[in-house]
Amino acid sequence: MTATVYAVANQKGGVAKTTTTIALAAALSERGQAVLVVDLDPQACATFSLGYDPDELDPTVHDVVGGRTPIAKAVLQHAEMDLAPSSIDLAGAEGGLLLRTGREYVLRAELEPLRDTYDAIFIDCPPSLGVLTLNALTAADLVIIPLQCETLSHRGVSQLLETIADVKRLTNRDLEIAGLVATMYDGRTRHARAVLADVQGRYGLRIIGVPVRKSIRFAEAPHDGRSILAYDGSVPGAAAYRVIAAELAGLAVDDAQRAAAGAPA
Repeated sequence: MTATVYAVANQKGGVAKTTTTIALAAALSERGQAVLVVDLDPQACATFSLGYDPDELDPTVHDVVGGRTPIAKAVLQHAEMDLAPSSIDLAGAEGGLLLRTGREYVLRAELEPLRDTYDAIFIDCPPSLGVLTLNALTAADLVIIPLQCETLSHRGVSQLLETIADVKRLTNRDLEIAGLVATMYDGRTRHARAVLADVQGRYGLRIIGVPVRKSIRFAEAPHDGRSILAYDGSVPGAAAYRVIAAELAGLAVDDAQRAAAGAPA
């Protein structure tokens, strides 16, 4: 068992980055895989979404990147997946990392011993292109880019792609882009379809699986401390994440699963 490490990244906020991270982790866990989520966002959205209060946790990823504890000692066992939680203290870690030799490699070194423990590791990146995101990209095998299917959603994508190119050149030559996850999709609108076509054509990126359709259930799930798959796995968006996760992992997806996700017949 050697884990595939995924960095879920987009410096634009509000694109369902954390939702995507948790849902994909839950979807692979449903299939019997051992999955770890690393919450690398100082806002601790993944930690909150899985029902934890970051202020009550010790240690957290802040202690890990600060060199005070190995990441294995920070891991929590949630019912759906393992979690290395975050806290607001992580916001101050960027300044400390800037002073460290090999600062881009800190997370990579911490995750290396865990690659034999998990099948997949998902890193929920902060909405920025600072040193924490550089750590995630340096540690990752593949980058997943969540993209909201609305006007101006692609702003910043070119900057992210430039950062990925720099990481490939300087700190992680094996890094590859898995593709885009199309979020908050409303297939009834010509506009949503046009946004997807524009981004794919402009940047040459593929859409992984099928677009994730909008649902109020996505906003409700974090209040229950569960992924959308555990909270209401019947909604098309949950089915879409199952298809996306299976495609990422090279697992079989049948027509019934795609139909449940709202994919065109």
